[in-house]
Amino acid sequence: MDKKRVTGIGGVFFKSKTPDSIKTWYGKHLGLNIDRWGCTFPFRKDEDPKVRGYLQWSVMDEESKYFDPSKQEFMINYRVEDLEWLVGELKKEGVTIVDEIESFEYGKFVHILDPDGNKIELWEPVDSFLDEYEKTKEGNT
Repeated sequence: MDKKRVTGIGGVFFKSKTPDSIKTWYGKHLGLNIDRWGCTFPFRKDEDPKVRGYLQWSVMDEESKYFDPSKQEFMINYRVEDLEWLVGELKKEGVTIVDEIESFEYGKFVHILDPDGNKIELWEPVDSFLDEYEKTKEGNT
């Protein structure tokens, strides 16, 4: 069986001159449950509906260098199944890898560029960590 590359959208990130007030606006007018990173949208996985996955929506300051070297005001994050394997495949295919894989409690990340120079974030999530985080948030509301 071939490994999957991208399994879904992991997040949407964009820049703003006033990220805090934009987050507040989205919370007030669109009902997003905002935390310090933005808003997390849980979903159920098709292959096992008992398991939750997460999509992150975040606003960053317009001066953020996080999207560099891309000149765009946005970045898409894609969920992947096996980041180390995928990075190896992408390197063989000549895709520009911007940085090294970084690991956190909630997953592994790396950034690549598409042919137009758009920075793309690839994320191998640890959804069980995010489950626990969401439970803590729910307990504090």
